[in-house]
Amino acid sequence: MAPVKSELQSVAWPPAPITTERLVLREPEARDRTAFIELLASPEVGTYVGGAQPRDLLEEKLPQVPGRRTGLFVVELDGAMIGTVTLDQRDADEPRSDLAEVELGYLFLPSSWGRGYAAEACAAALAWFADARPGVPVVLSTQTANTASMRLATKLGFTEVERYEAWGAEQWLALWTSY
Repeated sequence: MAPVKSELQSVAWPPAPITTERLVLREPEARDRTAFIELLASPEVGTYVGGAQPRDLLEEKLPQVPGRRTGLFVVELDGAMIGTVTLDQRDADEPRSDLAEVELGYLFLPSSWGRGYAAEACAAALAWFADARPGVPVVLSTQTANTASMRLATKLGFTEVERYEAWGAEQWLALWTSY
């Protein structure tokens, strides 16, 4: 019996760059390495995702072209990386893995917060995914303490499914489906 392909394995990757009104979503390039280090070492960015990573370790271990994998978009503004949007394959042992195989995630440099870039980029990534895999649901999980992320998810059309305890905090799980 042939193995079943997951939702992300069945999409053509990388797609052509996605252009929005202000942004470009594209696959990572070597010129993004410094911005990846800034993003992953930022205490503000790490607040709800397990903390900042040590800058010296990132400098040592991060590949020359960081993050090149199916489902990871670099978000570019005026030629510079300001964040990432991911569509990740979920593990079967994750909470409510029965709802969806794919999870939306995003990280943005603090200097880009509060300008609507995350909403614009996430909406573009979801639209691309809806074209690639029509009707396939996507989940988003965040700590309930991250009220900005919950507001963004609601703005994107995610609806709350449940709250649960994990990693020492209350988590919020929401579902999005294109039609």
